[in-house]
Amino acid sequence: MNKTTGMSRRTVLAGIGATAGLAMSAKSYARIRGANDRLQVAVVGVNGRGQAHYAAFAKLPNVEVTHFVDVDAQALSKRAAEFVGKGYAAPKLERDYRRLLDGRDVDVMAIATPDHWHTKLAIDSMAASRDVYLEKPMSMAPAEGEALIAAERRYGRTLQIGNQQRSSRETRELADLIRAGELGEVYHGETWYANARKSIGRGETVAVPDHLDWELWQGPRPRGPYRSNLVHYNWHWFWRYGTGEICNNALHEVDVARWLMGLGYPDTVSARGARNFHRGDDWEMYDTLQLDLAYEGGKTIRWDGQSCNGIARFGRGRGTLIYGTKGSALVDRNGYEIFDLAGKSVRKAEAPAESETTGTVGEGALDLLHAGNFVDVIRGQANALHSPVGEGQISTTICHLGNMAYRTGAVLRIDPASGKPDNAEAMKLWALDYEPGWEVKA
Repeated sequence: MNKTTGMSRRTVLAGIGATAGLAMSAKSYARIRGANDRLQVAVVGVNGRGQAHYAAFAKLPNVEVTHFVDVDAQALSKRAAEFVGKGYAAPKLERDYRRLLDGRDVDVMAIATPDHWHTKLAIDSMAASRDVYLEKPMSMAPAEGEALIAAERRYGRTLQIGNQQRSSRETRELADLIRAGELGEVYHGETWYANARKSIGRGETVAVPDHLDWELWQGPRPRGPYRSNLVHYNWHWFWRYGTGEICNNALHEVDVARWLMGLGYPDTVSARGARNFHRGDDWEMYDTLQLDLAYEGGKTIRWDGQSCNGIARFGRGRGTLIYGTKGSALVDRNGYEIFDLAGKSVRKAEAPAESETTGTVGEGALDLLHAGNFVDVIRGQANALHSPVGEGQISTTICHLGNMAYRTGAVLRIDPASGKPDNAEAMKLWALDYEPGWEVKA
């Protein structure tokens, strides 16, 4: 039993069943690691979600977090000291991830960098024969997701996308109940996120701090000046580096809704958004947005994003409500509740250990379950990843399409096979420009 989380090895593995995922190929079987082989993990990007990554991997049996990687020397030393303070062996510290790929000291790269680094880091890692646990969004544009899928096929590595609610035992149980007809025919998914983010202010172009490698921080993106209010979190709200609240948070609930409803790409995507708070600061994107997905047969999914208005729904800052012809289900990271058509609660399940919902680190029990599923697939103890790259591409692309709809002001008609919109202006956002020498290639 792990004293920190109250979760046993049995708890970690519970709920890992034969639902949709990535089946193991013969090539995968050829490189299975034994249950007693220690996996060595490097966490890349340790100042935000990376804290949840190394906390989870460090608790798994026969897994050791051996390296911290970050372009910020201050972040490296601070997080390493905290890690050691919790009783773990001191990790080796590295500023440049490429030095790890040259050696054989690391088996797994856990990537929790800013969004613009996700795809390139994952592809470089798989090309160097590493398995990858990749924080969402898996790409900064849909074309990067296509390259990531091609790379995973080429290199035959295990790649788990960080939509961690797919490893929730309660959400997986609900998925089985829905497939068994508990809600009748499901027809609508209502999803939301609410926070009370503060102004990021007006930054200035200033000298880069000595502890930050600004060249490496920018990586694949075309070069720009260092601003005083960009690093470490506010990059989310700048189009050069971020993907907005849709990819930052809608991605989780949109992924859950379409998974529970058995849906892929929608027929149409529309988005209405505005900047309602802290007007005049440097935040370039919406802080309020409604995303609407329409599917064949009248099925729909809606996401309501409130970045700066923290009003909760059903007592939750985020969640998913699935409507069906026999009843409805309310689900979040910490459990679900089913209601009949009169609104009476008829079934409820709560997670034995909580996961954070609206914090910037998002640490919790689901990280341990999701990392556990990933490790078990590497070792051949589970047959399928809970969040394989193909599923990740659909959910991530849908959120990118939401940004495209917002930026073009158009209702986008979508090719159900590729996810591509039939709008020329939107397609200009399908791929990215890169700094020469830093291109993303499969």
